[in-house]
Amino acid sequence: MNVGAHRIAPSANVSPDGWLRRYPATAGVRRRLLVLPHAGGSASFFHAWGTAFDSGTEVLVARYPGRHDRLGDPCITTMEELADRVTEAILPFHDVPLSLFGHSMGASLAHEVALRLGHRHGRHPAALHVSSRRPPHRLTPRALHEQGDEALIAEMRRLGGTDEAVLRDPDLREIVLPAIRADFTIVGTYGPRAADPVGCPVYAYIGDEDPGASVEDMSAWSDVASGGFQLDVLPGGHFYLVDQHEPLVRSVLARLHSADDGSRRP
Repeated sequence: MNVGAHRIAPSANVSPDGWLRRYPATAGVRRRLLVLPHAGGSASFFHAWGTAFDSGTEVLVARYPGRHDRLGDPCITTMEELADRVTEAILPFHDVPLSLFGHSMGASLAHEVALRLGHRHGRHPAALHVSSRRPPHRLTPRALHEQGDEALIAEMRRLGGTDEAVLRDPDLREIVLPAIRADFTIVGTYGPRAADPVGCPVYAYIGDEDPGASVEDMSAWSDVASGGFQLDVLPGGHFYLVDQHEPLVRSVLARLHSADDGSRRP
């Protein structure tokens, strides 16, 4: 089943502040999904998600600074600043149910954004979707950002998800490494910290061969869930979401619809 086959592809645009790539709903927006990429990732990685959902779902993908057409913008190196900036960017889009999906580093970011929305603005997300990342109270940061470029490249290869041609080409590496190092600085200086509840259901996803997190780790996201928790284990490694795109999108979409009717059940 192609979950997005019935949707006419919208034209993506960028929010006025530059932080979000926006794929508008085509039949009146009923819900929104904010997607937060992984360390070293960009909005373009999730381009296919823009047209993967139904006509009432608007997809927003975070555009981190220091990459692609934000190459000239200074990179951010702390989770606190990144979460603050993303939270401010998403506030104008909270007029309909808003769910968050974060992959790897993006999962930690999604949790921090969810906390800020609730604590600072009284706007709990409809749901928090976390992928391939340990919860805050089980994090064991590694100081890869303090090592040389080769250590960062080796970690990118270990996890997968990055075009090998980019990692091999010295000129391309020079372009992408500052953003990669900034993101690994965020990852290496964040956590462990308290398992603060997010005021909404939590849905966790992981590949069954992920080298960076285990099924047990992902199960511990239940400690921050309010209103239900469910874990999906899919075939694959850290970037299972590439090969398992349609099953994953189908699962996320069903849970977006669940939030619409206020059931708050996984």
